[in-house]
Amino acid sequence: MNKYTLIQGLLAIGIMCIITFITRSVPFVLFSGKGKKPSDTILYLGKVLPPAMMIMLLVYCLKDMSLIAYPYGIPEIIGVLLAVGLHIWKRNNFISIFGSTIVYMILVQAVFV
Repeated sequence: MNKYTLIQGLLAIGIMCIITFITRSVPFVLFSGKGKKPSDTILYLGKVLPPAMMIMLLVYCLKDMSLIAYPYGIPEIIGVLLAVGLHIWKRNNFISIFGSTIVYMILVQAVFV
């Protein structure tokens, strides 16, 4: 049985869209004037946070991988190496993410069953 009505669902989605828009537009509003430059701290964080977040995501994704039971983490290792290789080769996030995901899914669904 539905707990929420259609109006409540649409209202919730609308509120989430507004909040997301506001949080994404705040940096542009803060640094939009001529001569306004982000502080050195903000520039530093903009430089170091993306790689740090990727490492955190990698650790999170591989934390449950078992190296002592079949398939010994082989699909995960192939997926990670393929993502790194595709990114070094093409420098395209879309190709890296989706290419390695597709290969990983084929490995776990069809090869290492």
